[in-house]
Amino acid sequence: MATRQYPYAMDRASQKWRALAERRQAHFVELYRSGRWKHYYTDEEFVARMREAMVAVNRWAQIAPRPEDFRQAAE
Repeated sequence: MATRQYPYAMDRASQKWRALAERRQAHFVELYRSGRWKHYYTDEEFVARMREAMVAVNRWAQIAPRPEDFRQAAE
């Protein structure tokens, strides 16, 4: 029976969490562009949720960098 290496499993999980944070941020951007956010949030609530999403994306980018992130930093 094959076993997964611990770092590999943790890397896959962290990449999934990063992707989730990016999808959440994209959802808020789409809500903003379409104007639908006004149906669900007040101005202050929406700004707070958008900031939370942006912070989460930046944090997960630090926790789980992708190989292309390293290439961009090297250039």
